Amino acid sequence: MRIMIVGVGKVGFTLAEHLTTEGHDVVVVDQSDAALRKCEDTLDVLCVSGNGAVAQTLQKGEIDHTDILIAATATDEINMLCCLIGKRLGAKYTIARIRDPQYNENLSLFEHELGIDLTINPERATAIEIGRLLRLPFASSVETFAHGLVEMVGFRAQIGDAFVGIPLKEVRNLNLPQVLYAAVERDGQALIPNGDFVIEPSDHVFVISTPETISAFFRVLGKNTKPVKRAMILGGGRVSYYLARRITSGGTSVSLIEINPDKARRLKEDLSNVNVIQGDGTSQELLEQEGLRDMDAFICLSDRDEENLMTGLFAIKQGVKKVVVKNNHISYADIMNDLGLDNIVSPRQITSSTILRYVRAVINSHGTKIDKLYRILGGKAEAMEFEARPGASYIGIPLHALKKRPNTLVGMIVRKRKPIVPFGDDTIEAGDRVVILACESGISDLNEVISK
Repeated sequence: MRIMIVGVGKVGFTLAEHLTTEGHDVVVVDQSDAALRKCEDTLDVLCVSGNGAVAQTLQKGEIDHTDILIAATATDEINMLCCLIGKRLGAKYTIARIRDPQYNENLSLFEHELGIDLTINPERATAIEIGRLLRLPFASSVETFAHGLVEMVGFRAQIGDAFVGIPLKEVRNLNLPQVLYAAVERDGQALIPNGDFVIEPSDHVFVISTPETISAFFRVLGKNTKPVKRAMILGGGRVSYYLARRITSGGTSVSLIEINPDKARRLKEDLSNVNVIQGDGTSQELLEQEGLRDMDAFICLSDRDEENLMTGLFAIKQGVKKVVVKNNHISYADIMNDLGLDNIVSPRQITSSTILRYVRAVINSHGTKIDKLYRILGGKAEAMEFEARPGASYIGIPLHALKKRPNTLVGMIVRKRKPIVPFGDDTIEAGDRVVILACESGISDLNEVISK
């Protein structure tokens, strides 16, 4: 598939990297010679220099032969104009990154009137993910499937957890709510466990089930399942704005620290029910003065990853139970985990996953529809949701009788809004929603995972 990316900053470069890895023919467009040189030196892409909102630039990249145009420049208006012109010049599908909160209420209008097939707001999507993390304070990630009927939760296994040190096929004999142990990270390696697998302390474990069963499972383990009541946010950017609005509406008391006086003043006007503090959020004295130790959660959302890392570590040292750190350098993830920072969010990766899911859905428009895609364990594994279609070779056949792709797992089946933890005798029927875990990327069809 031929894909054109306009704007190769952090998001655009990450997308180009993933899409070339998956075998697509990628064209990148940017006005920055340095950005294009970086792409040329490290990626197998065609580079076009120029303004992506100008027809002649798009034509140099053969827009009329482009399947998907992705506009990911730093300017919302340029992204929208790029998609409008690109669609008129022959691009089959267009995707625009639109970040300004003022445009948030009009996204469906843009999609309809400007011919944009998908809009993505990275900051809002990041705020939604953080909001899920705050619901389960011990979790490192919470992903939802089948319209919220299924959850997958990542957490760190500890000495004393009932399932630790026992083969998984024997865990079902314990008096624990039934969850599926879907994936494990150990020593930097992503693993799909089988019945003989033994979870060890410090393993990063993903379990999947219904939200009610997940909550019951962690209550039995003695984990803190009480939602966050008091939270402090470092940084007053767009993610912080969306997050503060989201969690205060749910009853959480929020303090937000922003160093820029003008930005702090605007936030006070826009977030009347938030305690906005103008000051340096990296100052340990200020954090202690504003009651950091009394907080249920501390969320580090400054523009500097290093600042977030150091301040997050200080919050852990002060005894804050839930510390969430924004970090776009995925290569740092393992180091941060070793330091005790398991709750890492990356707007760049969230945006990339959303767009990759759409790209795979377009590729597979005649196959099994992919509805959700989450890159987990620092991109080492993926969790995907498919809708099973009539006539597929696997329909009605017990799972134990099907051929299964190596390093994959059928994690959950949802039939008529009823979630099913699958075992060997279960079947997939037409219309079912099926959650798949895989230690690889590029899967776009359920037929690639299971077959007769």
